[in-house]
Amino acid sequence: MTQQKPRRIAVIGRDGQLALALNRGLSEAGHEVIILSRPLVDLSCPNTVRDAIIASSPEIVVNAAAYTAVDKAEDEPDLARAVNADGAGAAAAAAAEIGAPIIHFSTDYVFDGSASRPYDENDPTGPLGVYGQSKLDGERMVSAANSRHVILRTAWVCSPDGTNFVKTMLRLAAERPRLRVVDDQRGSPTFADDLAAVVLQIIPRIGAQSATEHAFGIFHVASSGETTWCQFARAIMVGAQQRGAPHVPIDGITTADYPTKARRPAYSVLSTEKLRRVHGVRLPHWEAALSGCLDQLIGPIPLKPPTSLNDI
Repeated sequence: MTQQKPRRIAVIGRDGQLALALNRGLSEAGHEVIILSRPLVDLSCPNTVRDAIIASSPEIVVNAAAYTAVDKAEDEPDLARAVNADGAGAAAAAAAEIGAPIIHFSTDYVFDGSASRPYDENDPTGPLGVYGQSKLDGERMVSAANSRHVILRTAWVCSPDGTNFVKTMLRLAAERPRLRVVDDQRGSPTFADDLAAVVLQIIPRIGAQSATEHAFGIFHVASSGETTWCQFARAIMVGAQQRGAPHVPIDGITTADYPTKARRPAYSVLSTEKLRRVHGVRLPHWEAALSGCLDQLIGPIPLKPPTSLNDI
């Protein structure tokens, strides 16, 4: 990667998957990272967000914090909106006040899942639950508060850190003889380190005063390829088996077999063509990214010793 001009970057969030990957990646790239997190900075209390951003005076703000408890949001709509909409809007407004652009993360859950081809940025939105609606409201508030915004809609985020589907499957495989996973919801597993790499590539394009208008707006960012939760789980088990870790059979079930308080979109594959066209970024295939994640969680696949001189 080309050496970037070091910049002063405020990251909202500290312990989430995305925040951890961003803080690590930005620091390794030589940027000065200002971590804004609770209890001093709380997105549900917009004044704390504004005060912290104004005081730290960053060149760029990255909002990597959110209320992400999809089912719990149905019972806490006010809190979900306060964090995902009001707090995000306050961060964008504070960034605008000091002349800084903002990078804000959103979700595939802004769509209703009725499509049969990858969603692009201009497709109609239609969240099925409180979480998706709060994130959509956040997009609108960020857009209105700061014209120099990059909103990155992503999906099915996983990483070696925090709590996520990959780590849950590995844990359950060590506890149960067989697992049942939904097989009629399609999307693209996306990994936090890859998202951090996207941010690193976007920063120099939006941080310059000469940044053009087309560099800003809403972009979809997700791994290449698509799968179902069940197929994703089976790939995790294959990877675990290759690395000598516990693995179990996975049975596919329907969404109706696994009812949840919040409805999920049945199809939320995102087209990333705009991101490639404008910023020259394309994420790796989800299977390759999963392999890298498992390497970190379990270890690399052991090399097989040669069976004869012809194999050397």
